[in-house]
Amino acid sequence: MAGKILIVDDESSARFALELLLRREGFDVHEVHDGESALIECAAFRPDLVLLDIVMPGMDGFEVCRRIKNTPETRLTPVVLITGLSATEDRIKGINAGADDFLSKPIDFNELLARSRSLLRLKQYTDELENAETVVFTLAQSIEARDPYTRGHCERLAQMSSCLGERLGIADEDIKALRWAGIVHDVGKVAVPDSILLKPGPLTPEEIKVMRKHAEVGERICAPLRSFRSVLPIIRHHHEKRDGSGYPDGLKGEAIPLTARILQLADVYDALTTDRPYRTAVASAIALSMMEAEALRGWWDKELFDAFRDMIRDGRAALDPLPAHRDVD
Repeated sequence: MAGKILIVDDESSARFALELLLRREGFDVHEVHDGESALIECAAFRPDLVLLDIVMPGMDGFEVCRRIKNTPETRLTPVVLITGLSATEDRIKGINAGADDFLSKPIDFNELLARSRSLLRLKQYTDELENAETVVFTLAQSIEARDPYTRGHCERLAQMSSCLGERLGIADEDIKALRWAGIVHDVGKVAVPDSILLKPGPLTPEEIKVMRKHAEVGERICAPLRSFRSVLPIIRHHHEKRDGSGYPDGLKGEAIPLTARILQLADVYDALTTDRPYRTAVASAIALSMMEAEALRGWWDKELFDAFRDMIRDGRAALDPLPAHRDVD
């Protein structure tokens, strides 16, 4: 399995030997002599694996590793720290810096190859996952772009719902799921014809049935991605209502996932406060008043709504009056 490997070592003889051996195995190899050059080369070369010496003048390997792992574009790049140090505290320091593995000097080339190939397989797998995620996000953006009334809707939902999640103190994983769900919650509308999605007037009962399928279709599209596991319940259930009158499953009360209840409040608010083809937006205060009445009717979680209303009034979420999409309540 070929891959791109970056060697970082201030000793030219060590770099040359590793480069020669790895090139013989079919790898694409670049080499640099210090930490600053390593960070520049990581950005330009985009290696699949970094072999990084710890003891270097200037920026040491620990700091280089830390910066690689703190940079979004390279955070998933495996880093092997090469060291003559054997103290436990140095290994712990490397782990804290984000290192994926260690090799001790003098290097056993067979061990180097085995560990490198293992980490390259892992990198290939994570790249495939990232590519699949990118496809889903791109698809979601293309659906939003189909309708001039959807501009900015997904970003606003991601922002409002994650802000509310932070305000409520839910787990970081759930806040991340809310951000992702804000972007992809309507990806199932890829199966909705433009004649329905862009219709300027009320939908017929049959058209409503077609539109409401988007929650289930969106879940099926995203289901193969393990990284979307906590996003799936939000996609499927963000149109459920507390009294059981929502869709697709008619869930009631606490049976509706908390994250779905959070996103649905942001979705409803954004739909009310932005223009649609068949009606103009209402002011924020009016939208909140309408939602409060609906909460009292049993549609929304009243305690969650109170927190959402307070967040909006406190200005915790920036709400530009940009157009939104058609939703079927």
